[in-house]
Amino acid sequence: MTDLPPLEELLEGMRVVSIPMRTRFRGVTVREAVLLQGPVGWGEFSPFLEYAAPEAARWLAAGVEAAWRGWPAPVRAEVPVNATVPAVPAARVPEVLARYDGTTTAKVKVAEPGQSLADDLDRVAAVRDVLGPRGRIRVDANGAWSLDDAVRALTALAAHDLEYAEQPCATVPELRDLRLALARGGVDVPVAADESIRKADDPIRVAREGAADVVVVKVAPLAGVRRALEVVAECGLPAVVSSALDTSIGMRAGVALAAALPDLDHACGLGTVALLEGDVTTDPLVPVRGVLAGRDVVGDEALLDRWAAADDRVAWWRERVAAAHAVLAG
Repeated sequence: MTDLPPLEELLEGMRVVSIPMRTRFRGVTVREAVLLQGPVGWGEFSPFLEYAAPEAARWLAAGVEAAWRGWPAPVRAEVPVNATVPAVPAARVPEVLARYDGTTTAKVKVAEPGQSLADDLDRVAAVRDVLGPRGRIRVDANGAWSLDDAVRALTALAAHDLEYAEQPCATVPELRDLRLALARGGVDVPVAADESIRKADDPIRVAREGAADVVVVKVAPLAGVRRALEVVAECGLPAVVSSALDTSIGMRAGVALAAALPDLDHACGLGTVALLEGDVTTDPLVPVRGVLAGRDVVGDEALLDRWAAADDRVAWWRERVAAAHAVLAG
């Protein structure tokens, strides 16, 4: 990475926060993040705890881009945002959706370990009841279904008029076969690829092999806004910009990507700040009337102190920054 600042510069100014989640989401109950302040603004480095240095390095590249380089010029001033519904009981769906002002699209977590298809159907039905017939619903299985399970689940869930199913199966061949199986069965549920884009050495493969109708892109796992724009262009498919449980500082990078896309036909998964108990800015980047504006986000000293991680966690993150930096420098 040619514009990588020295490690000492990153370590000197980094702040580590630890913010509880309102609701357990993908096994996460507390979100930790490193916040970086550079010459052009703030950036975030918050790869999930299990990610090794090579994968985490992409997240550091995105944080450096935000704080030291900035982003491409936008083509729109605001972007539509979807609500995110974790794998909560159906009775809690209205409470979750009430946190999102004016959103008419919801992404619903399905295939949660320990839950059944009946739980998923109840949850999606509850979302449809709240959004009404004109609302858009997408489901996200995070690759948890086998091909047969995906066909069975999506055939049942299709009754709720799904916008698409995000990463229903884990592998690209399974996604391709699923699209064929759904088409043969007359099940009109488009397939979106997420993990097969952001965790892949070859993110263009899903498009090349006809394994997706939509690509879901996240700034941090793809090493920044510029690289994400390249991936979308190379795939040649409609794109949805999503987040990774970021603070408002990390979310701002997602808004920058969505604002810079030539075409944006779907609401973006950039409303997950609402899943956190707190934030690092006095003006959180949350949807207002269903959209997010592309405005500056600045870390607040009092809130950075309020959510400051314990000393042992700061030391752990310093080592992680150093390891990711070494990958980028190499």
